Amino acid sequence: MLYLPRSEYWPVIISDFLFDAKRYEINFILLLPYYKEKDMNECIIAIACLGGIGLILAVILYFVSKKFAVEADSRIDEIAEILPKANCGGCGYPGCKGFAEACVKANSLVGKNCPVGGASTMAKVAQILGLEASDVKPQIAVVRCQGDCTHRTRTNHYDGAKKCALASDIYGGETDCSYGCLGYGDCVEACLFDAISIDPSTLLPIVDETRCTSCGACVKACPKQLIELRPKGPESRRIYVSCINKDKGPVARKACNVACIGCGICVKKCSFDAITVANHLAYIDPEKCTLCHECVEACPQHSIVALHFSNSTELC
Repeated sequence: MLYLPRSEYWPVIISDFLFDAKRYEINFILLLPYYKEKDMNECIIAIACLGGIGLILAVILYFVSKKFAVEADSRIDEIAEILPKANCGGCGYPGCKGFAEACVKANSLVGKNCPVGGASTMAKVAQILGLEASDVKPQIAVVRCQGDCTHRTRTNHYDGAKKCALASDIYGGETDCSYGCLGYGDCVEACLFDAISIDPSTLLPIVDETRCTSCGACVKACPKQLIELRPKGPESRRIYVSCINKDKGPVARKACNVACIGCGICVKKCSFDAITVANHLAYIDPEKCTLCHECVEACPQHSIVALHFSNSTELC
């Protein structure tokens, strides 16, 4: 049970409470400067300590950086300056600066090549390093597919995102040839030099030889692995199998009129062992091919392409 004081005592209790509150308020006001001065002193001490620690660490870092400093080779910047600054990655290194560093660290330039700059750029690099530039044959991108609408019949219609990488993950394509070009232009987007485009009449990529730098970006972008870097050849003459279909002969022929059926006739006709057949598909080794043209005339499927031969029928 709660007992309250008698009513006559209430005025005295209230007056005592008000007096005590007033007294405590006065004491707080009197002590406020003391607390402010104390807090200020603590802040100054904390700032001084942190500043001292920072200064000590800065001095330590300065001497450590001087002790373990690595002097950059000035030749790296010189080489990077003469490179085309395309940063395409065709050399196999992360950008032109990475290629310059690799050249400086290497004892020779064998295997080092800037596909965009070409032989003239590599000659300048060799002059800076005092080395001999390796002889690299010019290369060009080759699209190994002839399956346009006249050779491959469209059996379905793709209504998804027009990206080769996406479409190839979903299904084989709009024709019965699951190896052929999809024609959605991932290689076009990957090319930094506008060297490749899609022919609207055939829906196949066309490589502009005057612009192609053989950087290899289109090769990496093609999910079907249809594009190959091959030697440009004397006077841009090249012979290659323009097909990558690995199905058996009857299946490949049904899917595309110019598909390689792996018959092996070209192998028998070649006198230089430049052609091999594996997985029902023929392949011409550009290092062994002498451009004799025998295989082109012997191929019953017209799968072998001969480019820039004035007295022959070009298939493309």
